[in-house]
Amino acid sequence: GGNQLEERRARLLEGLRKEIKDDRVIDAMMRVPREAFVPAPSRRLAYEDAPVEIGQCQTISQPFIVAVMISALEVRRSDKVLEIGTGSGYQAAILAELAREVITVERIESFVLSAQQRLEHLDYRNIRVLQAGEGIGWSELAPYDGIIVAAGAPTLPKGLIQQLTIGGRLVVPVGSLESQQLMKVTRTSEGYTARTLGECRFVPLIGDSAWPEEHSA
Repeated sequence: GGNQLEERRARLLEGLRKEIKDDRVIDAMMRVPREAFVPAPSRRLAYEDAPVEIGQCQTISQPFIVAVMISALEVRRSDKVLEIGTGSGYQAAILAELAREVITVERIESFVLSAQQRLEHLDYRNIRVLQAGEGIGWSELAPYDGIIVAAGAPTLPKGLIQQLTIGGRLVVPVGSLESQQLMKVTRTSEGYTARTLGECRFVPLIGDSAWPEEHSA
């Protein structure tokens, strides 16, 4: 029951704290109940360091990867952050613990609605969940201090870099459908700088300047 979950949660976060040298991120993860974001039958898996299926061929990312990505994003309390690929809303909740405002976009309508309800129920007031359109990101509310993409892109999405403030950060997996490199891009007044943070594997990013729809299944 609850106690067992608590123990698993403590163990998982202790392990992450050793590997991720960013206490703010781990503290934020401690405040977000991951079990509220996984389907009820999978609750016991909530604190395994592994992805969990949430339906529609989508997953809630492995906690280690979430921690790596959010840590790379270097979120400050005053930041406005855009997340692409809301999924269950788990990562948005962690971002909301760290940032001033989180805009999160999702293609799958049922996920938009369930994430909205879940985040409202958990009393997150600084998150807006939006239904993704054709274009990449959400340029109407740009610029953002940070953009995080929870899906793999075939190339660096230049359209997202345009939506950053100068000095803003983009964390995105880039590569083939099989394997990607996690990239961190910082927008500069001249253009941008990019560096690689390591291997990862994500569901494909669908839409303009990404993979076509047939890869979504």
